[in-house]
Amino acid sequence: MNIHFIAIGGAAMHNLALALHHKGETVTGSDDTIFDPSKTRLETYGLLPETFGWYPEKITKDLDAVILGMHAKEHNPELLRAQELGLNIYSYPEFLYESAKDKTRVVIGGSHGKTTITSMILHVMHYWDKEVDYMVGAQLEGFDTMVRMTADADFMILEGDEYLSSAIDRRPKFHLYKPNIALLSGIAWDHINVFPTFENYLEQFQIFVNSMTNGGAMVYNSEDEDVVQVVENATAHIKKYPYVTPEYTVQNGETLLQTPDGPMPIEIFGKHNLNNLAGAKWICQHMGVVEEDFYEAISTFKGASKRLEKIAENDKTVIYKDFAHSPSKVEATTIAVKEQFPERKLVACLELHTYSSLNPEFLNEYKGALDAAEVAVVFYSPHAVELKGLEAIDKKQIEEAFRRQDLIIYTNPLDFRTFLFGQELSDKSILLMSSGNYGGLDFEDLKGLM
Repeated sequence: MNIHFIAIGGAAMHNLALALHHKGETVTGSDDTIFDPSKTRLETYGLLPETFGWYPEKITKDLDAVILGMHAKEHNPELLRAQELGLNIYSYPEFLYESAKDKTRVVIGGSHGKTTITSMILHVMHYWDKEVDYMVGAQLEGFDTMVRMTADADFMILEGDEYLSSAIDRRPKFHLYKPNIALLSGIAWDHINVFPTFENYLEQFQIFVNSMTNGGAMVYNSEDEDVVQVVENATAHIKKYPYVTPEYTVQNGETLLQTPDGPMPIEIFGKHNLNNLAGAKWICQHMGVVEEDFYEAISTFKGASKRLEKIAENDKTVIYKDFAHSPSKVEATTIAVKEQFPERKLVACLELHTYSSLNPEFLNEYKGALDAAEVAVVFYSPHAVELKGLEAIDKKQIEEAFRRQDLIIYTNPLDFRTFLFGQELSDKSILLMSSGNYGGLDFEDLKGLM
């Protein structure tokens, strides 16, 4: 096939381009700008556009498919040309479904935990040399790309994102996959620029459950009331498999998972991650991995990239960074680090970076999210608020939203860096939560603090 990518430089898009290239397809693409690591990876395989920009002349009748990324707008010159020629235009998730419609599709959905659960499943499959196709939202240890597509694999594992598919396809991505096997990890309001009410957001998960194939298997977190409601209201004829957080203990900074053969040390920690593990175990069993083999494989799982990722550690201190930004995930991650190192003072830092987190109407969702930390810090950029076209917020609003009078708030990256690098680290845990980088913080520099 001849396939052209409009906006090839995105994290998901360039990985799909690489997967198709490895499969033997002819791949071309365009973008207005491309940054590393996408740029270097595309260049390595001869897929980097010679010049940046949009070139309608690249769009010809010889193309079998055009894949449109979220970064491309509805008036993109290449998109308009493709529409004019009547070519097959796919959003990213639409193309994934077309490629996997004859496979058993396993879709991992939920407001949080998707990447971690998908990563756990892939780790187990990789450990036992079971070949599967996949799409996951983070770069995984032992995997060259975030997407794998072959002709032979029986299963396609998909991380089911609820965000929109493309500029011309406003459906949430996970509505398009029609899973044979699915998982719902939890529901917590997010993406309020697209789903302005919780009811509207909840409805997207109901549509997802109802989109399952008849006779499909739904694995779901029965500790989440909204998940239970959605699954119980399913109109699709599906089999339902609830899961709960397994028993575990923490001893001297090590988490021990209770198994049929007794306590087993694992690399990950935190109640939310143990809950994720329980869901992953069910999915792996549906894919033919018995419980004993699952435990052997998962004991070596170190976590997904940017999910409670250890930056540095010595006998007295540990520093983690985490992708957490939604209120429920911020709270769960903060509690997890405190539980793992209860004798150490926890300094928890959160950057408000997403559209939702910087929205004054959404801020109150963060009530109590940092309560497990002895020292709680929030960083945000007033300029980012302005760029997103949002109403200005002030420090008083943030303090009231988190319900902490001792909350430390920074708006200047240099001031935040001075605070962080001025910490006396002995007997402390440092947790940095953000989908951004605190205005330019190089996390590698933190290793010099130890």
